[in-house]
Amino acid sequence: MTGARRRWLGLVFISIAVALIIVDSTIVNVAIPSIIDDLDITSTQVQWVQESYTLVFAALLLVFGTLADRYGRRRILLTGVVIFALASVLAAMAQTGDLLIAARLVQGIGGAMVLPTTLSLINATFRGRDRGIAFAIWGSTIGGMVAVGPLLGGWLTTYFSWRWAFGINVPLGILIVAGILVFVSESRDAGEPRRIDGVGAVLSVITSATLVFGLIEGRTYGWWLTETAPTLGDWTWPFNLSIIPVAFLVTLVSGTAFIRWGLRRQRQGKSTLLAFSLFRIPSFRNGNIAALIVSLGEFGIILSLPLWLQNVLGYDALQTGFVLLALAIGSFVASGVAGALGNRVSPLTIVRVGIVAEILGVAGLGTVITVDATWLSIVPFLFVYGMGVGLATAQLTGVVLGDVPVDQSGQGSGTSSTARQIGSALGIAVLGTVLFTSVGLSLDARLAELEVPAATSAQIVDVVVDSAGAAIPSLDAQSPAVADAAREAFSEGTRYSAYAAAGFLVVGLLASLRLTGRPLEREELPVTAEVAG
Repeated sequence: MTGARRRWLGLVFISIAVALIIVDSTIVNVAIPSIIDDLDITSTQVQWVQESYTLVFAALLLVFGTLADRYGRRRILLTGVVIFALASVLAAMAQTGDLLIAARLVQGIGGAMVLPTTLSLINATFRGRDRGIAFAIWGSTIGGMVAVGPLLGGWLTTYFSWRWAFGINVPLGILIVAGILVFVSESRDAGEPRRIDGVGAVLSVITSATLVFGLIEGRTYGWWLTETAPTLGDWTWPFNLSIIPVAFLVTLVSGTAFIRWGLRRQRQGKSTLLAFSLFRIPSFRNGNIAALIVSLGEFGIILSLPLWLQNVLGYDALQTGFVLLALAIGSFVASGVAGALGNRVSPLTIVRVGIVAEILGVAGLGTVITVDATWLSIVPFLFVYGMGVGLATAQLTGVVLGDVPVDQSGQGSGTSSTARQIGSALGIAVLGTVLFTSVGLSLDARLAELEVPAATSAQIVDVVVDSAGAAIPSLDAQSPAVADAAREAFSEGTRYSAYAAAGFLVVGLLASLRLTGRPLEREELPVTAEVAG
């Protein structure tokens, strides 16, 4: 087998590994109602089933990106896939909500080992024009899997069990491990591994974890004053000041300490978790800023759209998955378009075209989101949105890492992935706040027009918002007029959420103007990594 063919076959299994962790981050959304019925979990546990994975995932990306550079990218990738598959078994067999949450936490560890190593393996394996195509395939896989996740989850949940939404990861994990061992070569930094910066690792985890926790949980616990007191066992948060500002203060202190500690070690010639010198590279520095901002709006609509499709339009989980499949198709088409453009168009131009397509797609969705909408009016905009995701995600990654030396690609990709995850977490927090605040205000106003008593109105608003719209169908039996008002309000909130996402993408497009793009096939960077067959 030729070396070129082996590399491309290796990319197939690298992409499947990315698909594994991305699908799992979205597949749970459509399975949650069945999980609630089966395990009788509380609303707080529902939140943690969805969010514990993201929290651990984002907190550990940078750590594992650095470890991969030093101890072997393929080794860390394989370890992550095995951990992820074993945790999936625990999730599939969980008999309580707490056990499911614990399994999701372990899945987050495995996922954090997989994502940055796939990026750094591509960066180390492919050069020139091939690298651009490989990044396009990698990015389109992410975009496509965001839509395939709900479809697969809907099918498994409808015809089998929610447990298979996790169990499906086991055969996929075995396939990935076999393919990586056969077709992907090991690569690592040249020379003996240096001693890991333990203090930097701890500070990095604290910074990422507290920031993501604050962004995700702000709407629940209160952004400034305590609205819902967090509990841990028998202990309850006793202060009027919310835990969220405290979390952000810890983020600020630990983040500052992380930077100061890293710069000090760098001046002493010691190893650091993050290669701070990378931020002297304009494409890396400005590209990460743009990636973070774009991520604020990139996938936010995918969180609210399934809720609207099921609770307002009355689609089931599988039908919702089919509608979202348009996004996947658009993303995969974008992969072919990016590959066909090759050397004729710069990666940065493709990034900007992709962001523009995302803006048009998301804003277009906002214009058609009504209680009378049909899938025919939704699918075209989802396709355009998917095209934009496929074009922008991969090529922006290529721009960010294009000038990063191969021996620091794990650190670079870990930083890039962390920036995206933090951006996504902020987007989830902000767009979630826009959605549910808008729904609450709109429904309250509509119920006032129906002359519903204030106390009853407050109860209805709380039920609709707290259930994320799931209570809307049950309102029909009590009062069709109230149910219609709830559908109108939820449609309005979803529409505002879409417009907010489009606004973030506009800011991301403006941020991309600070980038100076050059084709990826420019002069080759010196290869300093050791590659072992």
